[in-house]
Amino acid sequence: MKKRALNGYLFFLPFGLLYAVFLIYPLIQGFRMAFYEWDLFSAPKFIGLQNFSTMFNDPDFWRTLWHTIYFVILTVPFLLILGFLIAVLLNSRIYFGRVFRTLFFFPYVLSITIVCSTWGFLYQPQFGIISKILKAVGINYTGWLLNPSTAMPAIALTTIWWTLGFSVILYLAGLQEISPTIYEAAAIDGANSFQKTFLITVPLLRRTHALVLVLQTIASLQIFGQVYIMTGGGPNGATRVLIQYIYDQGFRYFKMGYAQAMALFFFIIMFAVGIIQFRLMLREGSDKD
Repeated sequence: MKKRALNGYLFFLPFGLLYAVFLIYPLIQGFRMAFYEWDLFSAPKFIGLQNFSTMFNDPDFWRTLWHTIYFVILTVPFLLILGFLIAVLLNSRIYFGRVFRTLFFFPYVLSITIVCSTWGFLYQPQFGIISKILKAVGINYTGWLLNPSTAMPAIALTTIWWTLGFSVILYLAGLQEISPTIYEAAAIDGANSFQKTFLITVPLLRRTHALVLVLQTIASLQIFGQVYIMTGGGPNGATRVLIQYIYDQGFRYFKMGYAQAMALFFFIIMFAVGIIQFRLMLREGSDKD
């Protein structure tokens, strides 16, 4: 047993060292640097909680945090509801079911640069396909990424199209675990398709609902690439999100301590969401037992 345990530790050692060097150590240093003033060119200066005081009194911080939360509100409900409905449809006996599954998941494997560049072209005011289609039906509005009121919804639509396949795959996996005999018994009792979906499928997929909700929320909270590529945070800062603000403070204005303080606060938010996921999964598991 001792030899097997030793072999296990030796097998884990390379990964453990890499994990400690590239994840644990930077995390500790980032936590430490949040209490310092550092511009990359001079020695760090300890300033205690001043970075956090500045953060809580910074209107730009709260504005970008709200933009991030607004993006979550725009994307997560659709990724949850559409992912579920499409998965239910694809799980039924339809023609070319496997082809449709591939089509829905295919955008998720594309790089963010390809997705955002393509949708940026579609939103183009002069010759974008979306603008031309709307003009054909009498809607003459073309400033999707140029108007502060529509820029974030436009980015959200792009993100939904890009990541919807991930939700669909998770729901399909959950649907495969539901025994067909449950639906057969419901059919014998006279249940129709609507009743089967909302009285059987929805309750039995509670753990999957929780998983998709938390994973997509975490992913949406980390929004950066879509905004950076499609609008750069504009127009007039309407799509500037928290991670972009952290990036600007750290690498454009060299306020590394302040950027680390905001990153630490953001990490706490993400950690809290993870804890919520863990508790939901445990509660659903105990209820199921």
